[in-house]
Amino acid sequence: MSRAVEPHQNVRFLPREHGATAMLLTAIVCAAILVREWRWSELATLTAAFAALATKEPLVVLARQRFVWKQRHPETAAAAQWFAGWVVILIVSGLVLVATWPLKAIVAMGLGVGIFSALAVVINVKNRQRSTLFQVASAVALTSSSVAICLSATGSIASWCWWLWLLMAMQATAAILVVHARLDARIALRGSAFASEHFRRAAQVSLFVLACAAVAATILRRGWIALALMVVVMAYGYDLYSQRNSAALQLPLKNVGQRAVALSSLFSVLLIMGFW
Repeated sequence: MSRAVEPHQNVRFLPREHGATAMLLTAIVCAAILVREWRWSELATLTAAFAALATKEPLVVLARQRFVWKQRHPETAAAAQWFAGWVVILIVSGLVLVATWPLKAIVAMGLGVGIFSALAVVINVKNRQRSTLFQVASAVALTSSSVAICLSATGSIASWCWWLWLLMAMQATAAILVVHARLDARIALRGSAFASEHFRRAAQVSLFVLACAAVAATILRRGWIALALMVVVMAYGYDLYSQRNSAALQLPLKNVGQRAVALSSLFSVLLIMGFW
């Protein structure tokens, strides 16, 4: 019995979705650079955002133990401890923000985090975490951390920060749709199903929207932002084109993810130059 429990005693309930963590941290770093100011509340925002993301993992285990599993699982005790630890960090960080943020912002952000966290737990317990709609909503929620950083640093939300959030959410949405198009193409390659064009068309629409945004940025003489958008459009456009090639579809998903993170990082750097 001790052998069965022992592996779970050292389990660490940290965010396992590297893409989600990258979205969160990238948005925070971009906003922190662009505000050109430093306050300790920015650190509290970082810890609160990371803790809110991290609580999902142990909370999903606790929810499954309560509503799904008929017998007690050995990782449940560790999950309860990690959940308590993350909640403590979240509360301490939240107290700092309560002292520095406007009341309306605290209520809005608190409700948003609470509702989305509850939704994330329900989705994961039902094993629907691969839902495209949920992933897009997650991208919008995670990139909103840029707004929180701006509010912590300046006491208000600058107009450029709303645009930063929008552009980062748009880029993340396009990335999600392109990946789903690739997954459909890989499934069809195995001969188990016909190739679905649903996500491919959705990805193409998202790239068209990004291209229109690039044109608008060019007209407004925002060259770096236009370049950032066009780089993404061309990269994801080439990805969609290469998905017609069976050899290109053999690329491991780990490499696909690494390539997506690199592109997102380049996009973020160009946005920083554009908003600077």
